[in-house]
Amino acid sequence: MRSRNPVFSRRGFSRDSGYAGFNTAPQAGGPAVATQGNPYAQPTGNPYAQNPYAQQDLQYGAPQAPAATDRMTIDDVVLRTGTTLGVLIVTAALSWALLPVDDANISRSYGIAVGAALIGMVLALVQSFKRTAVPALILAYAAFEGVFLGVVSSVVDNRIADGAAMQAVIGTMAVFAAVLVAYKAGWIRVNRRFVGFVLAASLGFVLLMMVNLLFAVFGGGDGLGFRSGALGVLFGVVGVILGALFLALDFKQVEDGIAYGAPRKEAWLAAFGLTLTLVWLYLEFLRLIAILNSND
Repeated sequence: MRSRNPVFSRRGFSRDSGYAGFNTAPQAGGPAVATQGNPYAQPTGNPYAQNPYAQQDLQYGAPQAPAATDRMTIDDVVLRTGTTLGVLIVTAALSWALLPVDDANISRSYGIAVGAALIGMVLALVQSFKRTAVPALILAYAAFEGVFLGVVSSVVDNRIADGAAMQAVIGTMAVFAAVLVAYKAGWIRVNRRFVGFVLAASLGFVLLMMVNLLFAVFGGGDGLGFRSGALGVLFGVVGVILGALFLALDFKQVEDGIAYGAPRKEAWLAAFGLTLTLVWLYLEFLRLIAILNSND
């Protein structure tokens, strides 16, 4: 099963043949995976039975699966996700406090925030295209992203809607909890059709936002109006819904990685992917709150 998060679209969290994921017909002795075009396929059905992390037996040349003590667990994912989000929150709080957004300083603070956002985007892209997790890159991304979020949140909270940042945090936490409960209860079935719908919807959403941004840059104003007024509210709600659907995909990737004995270091990739989705959700909530209050 392939997630929108590029960090989950590599070895250990996805299959190379479409979106079938690990959900293939079971065989005696354990679950099976598709073998055609699948570099991980083994008779045992464990995609980690032979992988870049496996140790080779020098005497017999036989591949070995990662030791049980070196496999990713939910505790590893929670710890690394908490660490990544903790760095993001600390830098966001510092930028909020140290980069004022009053009339005399808002241009400088905004410039620093945009620069931090660009650096964070570059770091995220570098990590996304690497085949293994680099904790330093992930934590650096969180730090720079936190600077950007701190300034943007301060602008919205102090100049548009008092309490907007806390409302966006509560909304993000509520969506995360709701999707997690729905996923664990089986109310959300992450299958091939689900993935296809989410990817198609997200592609259309991103393309529309890019077109709107181009019209805003070259034509001035709000572009095509996708981020203001009633249409802006509609697209804000769509953005939140897409973020919730992405969370379900991310949960599936983490569940599959744990079930198939992913190496512990893969927990950093899980943390990175979840952080990307949570940042998306927070920004969509913040933008939606700003639009609603600016229309008052």
